[in-house]
Amino acid sequence: MNRVFLSLGSNIGSRIRNLQTAIKFLKANPKIQAGRLSSIYETSPMGPKQRDFLNCVLELQTVLSPPQLLFNLKEIEKKMGRKKTIQDGPRQIDLDLILYGRKRVQSPLLTLPHPRFHKRKFVLKPLSEIAPNLKPIGFKKTILQLYRRLTDPSQKVKLHRKQI
Repeated sequence: MNRVFLSLGSNIGSRIRNLQTAIKFLKANPKIQAGRLSSIYETSPMGPKQRDFLNCVLELQTVLSPPQLLFNLKEIEKKMGRKKTIQDGPRQIDLDLILYGRKRVQSPLLTLPHPRFHKRKFVLKPLSEIAPNLKPIGFKKTILQLYRRLTDPSQKVKLHRKQI
């Protein structure tokens, strides 16, 4: 089994319900065991002007390879009605593969660790809640240290609720 961290986000419709539905789809897969789930955070969007997101991070264990897991994540997004629009635009659900064990992947479809996770408070804040001392491959700092380095005031992250 491989230890994996996913970032989940939603800013269209019932944001909490969208997160809950995505987690139910993940838990329904027999090759995935859901683990710790962070609190839910309301975060300012990156990109065009739009509604704030609700974000969380889910730890899981899986036997799926990174490409297989990515395919499953994209299938869940499709089932939930996500349509490709503008980059960084509004979406019902966004499932991002952030870390996959100690693996590095560089392909046209997937880069691991996620290439921008260490610059995003909406990923690092919930990740620091469930894995503060984790040192991602290729980084000398822990998740909590990476989060504390981010000082961009435009990236607002506030606790929305502790549990889904």
